[in-house]
Amino acid sequence: MAITRSNSGLDVVLDAGRTFFHQKRTEIQHALARRKAYRATHHELSTLTDRDLQDLGIPRSNIKRLAMEAAYDC
Repeated sequence: MAITRSNSGLDVVLDAGRTFFHQKRTEIQHALARRKAYRATHHELSTLTDRDLQDLGIPRSNIKRLAMEAAYDC
């Protein structure tokens, strides 16, 4: 015996809506995770002394760029 399921137009629209919102929720979660990585990296580098940064070979003016690279793979 075969079982068939008939999708009404409403079912199709609801499934598409669920898929859309799940995708957006996932995108937002990834964006928040990247932002958190950026803020953490920027904060950690900003709290280092000039001497520590010099030992690492990082000018203070490059902190923002390095944080962007760490979080967003720029």
